[in-house]
Amino acid sequence: MPVHATLASVTERIVKRSLPYRQVYLSRLEIARHQGVQRSSLSCTNLAHGFAAFPPNDKLRLMQDRSPSIAIISSYNDMLSAHQPFERFPHIIKDAIRSAGGVAQFAGGTPAMCDGITQGQTGMELSLFSRDTIAMSTAIALSHNMFDAALYLGVCDKIVPGLLIGALHYGHLPAVFVPAGPMTSGMTNTEKVKIRQLYAEGKLGRAELLEAESKSYHDAGTCTFYGTANSNQMMIEAMGLHLPGAAFIMPNTPMRDALTAAAGVQALNITAQGQQYTPVGRLVDEKSIVNAIVALLATGGSTNHTLHLVAIAKAAGIVIDWDDFSALSAIVPLITRIYPNGTADVNHFHAAGGVGFVLRELLDAGLMHDDVMTILGHGLYAHCKEPVFDNDKLVWRDVPKESADKNVLRPVAEAFSVDGGLKLLQGNLGRSVIKISAVKPEHQFIEAPAVVFHSQEAFMQAFKAGQLDRDFVAVLLFQGPRANGMPELHALSPALGLLQDKGRHVALVTDGRMSGASGKVPSAIHVTPEALDAGPIGFVRDGDIVRLDAEAGILEVLVDPQVWRERTLVAPDLSANQFGMGRELFGMFRQSVGTAEEGGATFGLPQI
Repeated sequence: MPVHATLASVTERIVKRSLPYRQVYLSRLEIARHQGVQRSSLSCTNLAHGFAAFPPNDKLRLMQDRSPSIAIISSYNDMLSAHQPFERFPHIIKDAIRSAGGVAQFAGGTPAMCDGITQGQTGMELSLFSRDTIAMSTAIALSHNMFDAALYLGVCDKIVPGLLIGALHYGHLPAVFVPAGPMTSGMTNTEKVKIRQLYAEGKLGRAELLEAESKSYHDAGTCTFYGTANSNQMMIEAMGLHLPGAAFIMPNTPMRDALTAAAGVQALNITAQGQQYTPVGRLVDEKSIVNAIVALLATGGSTNHTLHLVAIAKAAGIVIDWDDFSALSAIVPLITRIYPNGTADVNHFHAAGGVGFVLRELLDAGLMHDDVMTILGHGLYAHCKEPVFDNDKLVWRDVPKESADKNVLRPVAEAFSVDGGLKLLQGNLGRSVIKISAVKPEHQFIEAPAVVFHSQEAFMQAFKAGQLDRDFVAVLLFQGPRANGMPELHALSPALGLLQDKGRHVALVTDGRMSGASGKVPSAIHVTPEALDAGPIGFVRDGDIVRLDAEAGILEVLVDPQVWRERTLVAPDLSANQFGMGRELFGMFRQSVGTAEEGGATFGLPQI
């Protein structure tokens, strides 16, 4: 089926906008490809360092330079549930690759922090910058130039974007991404939200809240709500960087282990020494980036990817902006209801048909590009599959024609909404994004007085003091990447949700981020320019009437133009943001970071 006219036009304008940068990127990729892997040209001393601890047979293969060598780069740690399963993966991968005639080495690890732990805490101010740190860690792991391809083991918020950004800076190498899978389902999301709001009201104590949270987050694997981590997996699969159906298979199961082994073998198949050379820098092109945006929109995914996808694209010499997201959102229907956009979790979604169903529906509707390169070759339809065992052998079959649960997953013709879950807001406060897939229509417009805050703590103090039991728009300033690293502000959600449930008209406007789990309260986030960068959001004063109209795409303050022009920025003392919890080590990030719409990145496009 021909692609939708808007999809084609958005893709074409991205191609034209990106052309000079993409040409430079691809020319560098070709230079690196022709220079080849250094194993054969290293001095004997250097090469001996590279495999000194290898098993004898693997060492012999590398000494003879006859077998492809695959790098394993992992975000494993055993503190975080999503990454703990990766402890077992290198052994599985090495055995599979060895059996297929290659060798694999654990090339390096990357940091992995959890926004669920640092929400509302000082450590969250390192979160966004951890993405670029992970990219740099990936580059260091590959810097020995001994590898023909790489396997990237990662799941959560900044980890997968960081790994992919790092991989794209080694774009001549093939890349296969290997997820760990979600934990088993725990307490229902409806009950979890209820308990959080009761705690915010002071009707439950910390012990009861902790017991409930421990029933929600209770096992190995990623959290089961559809936040940034699981949006990562959706998009990586939509880009053809996973084996089909790999995203949401639970860890420590025979199927998870079989897919992990198969990922290693596939990495071997797509090296330059094989018949299917697939460099990641060519696989990730303008069409695959558009496919990722569409998958995000169609599933009501995380707002964080209005940052991360921009940065990922930039790493490949591709320029996208929020206008692209907005144009695509207008034509892409919402076909899933996964918490916080519904009550189901990703395990229910997977059982209903999963990623393969989503991809097939969008392709059939002309809302995705099929003519893309993937780790399986050419064509995204090859990923509209689900893995099964046939006599203990891993095979793939077509996903079912019908959704197993239309409360969770629907065909395009029966979509929950005719447009996507993200909107662009513009006005005299700047540019912003809002996630509306979980916001009821009656809450998508608000016009109310501003209450200005400079910190999350100040907001919570006002809430606990009973000062916010009214209609208002919370304007939270100095939360942008330059000011304090752009922390997520999800800790405010229970309080705002409680006020909204009481009948108050409330909203949040901020130059900070909201969690990938942002939900029912209208939140204009990532406001650009940020307050510290002389953004007009910094000129808002208590009592100003703020208008947020998600349907019309408007974010503005209703102040007399002459009065507005005469206002200046009154910045608080932000020196405390510069030290403690390691923040002093990231001063260079705050000084060099780009705007939210530029991806909040500390690196730029390839220089022309």
